Amino acid sequence: MAEDLVIIGSGPAGLAAAVEAARAGVKVTVVDENASPGGQLFKQIHKFFGSEEHQAGIRGIDIGYRLLEECHLAKVKVMLNTAAWGIFHSSGNATTVAIKNKNDSLCSLDTKVVLLATGARENPLAFPGWTLPGVMGAGAAQTLINLHRIRPGNRVLMIGSGNVGLIVSYQLKQAGADIAAVIDIKPEIGGWGVHAAKLTRTGIPILCSHKIIEVRGLDKVEEAHVARVDREAKSIPGSEKLFKVDTVCIAVGLSPMAELAWSGGCRFAYLPELGGHVPVHNRSMETTRNNIYIAGDISGIEEASTAMEEGKIAGISIARSLGLLKNECAEELIRNKEKNLSALRGGPMGKTRKLAKEKLIRLFNIC
Repeated sequence: MAEDLVIIGSGPAGLAAAVEAARAGVKVTVVDENASPGGQLFKQIHKFFGSEEHQAGIRGIDIGYRLLEECHLAKVKVMLNTAAWGIFHSSGNATTVAIKNKNDSLCSLDTKVVLLATGARENPLAFPGWTLPGVMGAGAAQTLINLHRIRPGNRVLMIGSGNVGLIVSYQLKQAGADIAAVIDIKPEIGGWGVHAAKLTRTGIPILCSHKIIEVRGLDKVEEAHVARVDREAKSIPGSEKLFKVDTVCIAVGLSPMAELAWSGGCRFAYLPELGGHVPVHNRSMETTRNNIYIAGDISGIEEASTAMEEGKIAGISIARSLGLLKNECAEELIRNKEKNLSALRGGPMGKTRKLAKEKLIRLFNIC
């Protein structure tokens, strides 16, 4: 018997969607390749910002526990250590999700609707010495300290001053690491001022208009060479700085993990403001492929709060498509979530992403 809804990914978007859909009567199964659900939320020990509707003042890990409890109460089925590797369409409206379960057995789930909430991956940055042990993504460092209680190094150079770079630098400091500096090739800090202020209060330097030249070491990171750059991002002679470090973290952005959307036949658009190639979708979070929905970072790189609101919209929309919510009721609920999204997308960076999202909806209507 086919499932009503299979959600791939148990991060903030997937769990929020599961709760909304299940409350409306949808039979929901969540699939995740990890050993525990929650995604990025359980790495986020800092308190969220914004309004009460956006769970301001609550730590990400506590939001994760709250969502898991809501899924349990709504009788959402969660399959962990299970990797989804393909989406296939058969005759009619049936869709099959191919999975490999925790016993390494290949099997499949037949479902009426699929929601992809697969999140994002860290962007790499190549420079001389980038393959030395001790060079890692900032997200990997955050996983080590916040999930596994392992400090990746004692003295760290962070590349990238976006929210990820700033937040992880502060959390590394809390874990006992010495942060040599945060550098960014751009002339201004990329993340929120509140995160930058926490670093400057602890004496951590943030060096804008600086880039990594190379990392040196015999068989591991021992030192990092940095230089100031001009307006064309070229190194300024005589501006070089040497940092004695054992760890270099890279926080230069994220890209949507959209392979399953590609394999499912969804149309894509390239929008750098949203992290690269993004599945085209409408305001209901439905892609150009019938019965495949998306939510969270796969639909464009934003914050966890935004991912949850998109997940809620997707869950409500799916319940409507299955005839379990009347259109009038669903529209009212979706409009409320859209108001929350609009508030989250305030400010210059948020406005850019909002315009990009509107472009995706226009593209959907053309397809």
